[in-house]
Amino acid sequence: MSSAQYSCLSNVVYRESSWDPFATNSSSGAYGLFQALPGSKMESAGSDWRTNPLTQMRWGISYMNSRYGSPCDAWYFWQKNGWY
Repeated sequence: MSSAQYSCLSNVVYRESSWDPFATNSSSGAYGLFQALPGSKMESAGSDWRTNPLTQMRWGISYMNSRYGSPCDAWYFWQKNGWY
């Protein structure tokens, strides 16, 4: 991943969870670094998704690439909408 893409990923994660892999949204139940909703969808990256930030990173990078095209495209969407 290029430094530019990492910077975009970091911007999204910071705003979603402040880099807390245990962050839980009290109203929606979104969970983890990327605020997956439901959090259990991260199980596709590993059974330790609740406790392993590396598993969450694997899932989040895949999610950003498949849904938005790249972490920077996810960040641009976040900037426009306040969510991703």
